[in-house]
Amino acid sequence: MAAVKPYTDEQARALVNLRQRYEVWIEAEQALGKLPYDLRRKIVDGRAYLYEITDRSGNGKSLGAWSDDLEARFNAYHAEKSRLKTRSRNTKDLLDESGRLVRALRLPTLASEAGPILREADRRGLLGTCLYVVGTNCLTAYAQEAAGLILGAPDETEDFDLAWVAQQQSQNADVWEMLKAVDPTFTMNTEREFQARNAKAYEVELLIAPSRMQTLASRDKPRPFPLPEQEWLLLGKPVEQVVVCRDGTPARIVAPDPRWFALQKLWLSAQAKRNSLKRHKDRRQGLALLDTIAEAMPQYPLDREFMASIPPDLLPFWREWQDHRSATPA
Repeated sequence: MAAVKPYTDEQARALVNLRQRYEVWIEAEQALGKLPYDLRRKIVDGRAYLYEITDRSGNGKSLGAWSDDLEARFNAYHAEKSRLKTRSRNTKDLLDESGRLVRALRLPTLASEAGPILREADRRGLLGTCLYVVGTNCLTAYAQEAAGLILGAPDETEDFDLAWVAQQQSQNADVWEMLKAVDPTFTMNTEREFQARNAKAYEVELLIAPSRMQTLASRDKPRPFPLPEQEWLLLGKPVEQVVVCRDGTPARIVAPDPRWFALQKLWLSAQAKRNSLKRHKDRRQGLALLDTIAEAMPQYPLDREFMASIPPDLLPFWREWQDHRSATPA
């Protein structure tokens, strides 16, 4: 039995256009994010100064008394900011059009609440470098990587899981600041410090592998507990896709290598401490995803080289899938 229902030519074309337009838009947004908040000419005690403004309240610092060089810097800044805003605005109209088309073509979508978080993380350059999307939300990206609908894999979820994957600590990588920029109602769950919730009870959980704990800023939030099984999701080659949310807006997902994600899901399905309802979903997702990889993702080979890299803790689940696949009618 087939594991994947291939996308039609029209669906594939819509996704290609979506990605191209998103890349132009996010490039402009990221460039805007690197510019100072504002540059202003101020008169202080009868003399003109150039000020770099750092926030909406008008706080900032003087860059010196007004001069020809500072005037040139002022003009260049505002010209560049205007150019980038125009580029972002014009591309956004095309991007919105692509989002509506992808949604109308009934392609897999992501929960609307996840979109603003992913876009803000992408604006700040956190996706792929510091954060992966993990959990059920990955399946939307894996479906696009396979160019088809993954059959038999439950994809409903009411929360959003991120994994911290940075190899080095960075002063500009602040998860809590990013979440509060998306929604100021986010607060920490005091009973589960790895989880943040907003006023609508939407939950964001941060996970981490033990090898990445030292790269997470000591004062950043949420505060994840190191989980050894997260190490597996650092292996291989991540998937990167632009998807559409249920409200028609776009978002980029960077997710773990689907082979390791699937095996970790099967491992989770055997853990007694795991919620029984989640264990059943984990197993179905793991088996369906491995079937999909074997059928439609040659870029992620399930060959002898990969099998030789599987650690002992995951080998029983690899064999379980092999038995499942050989028992499934073609």
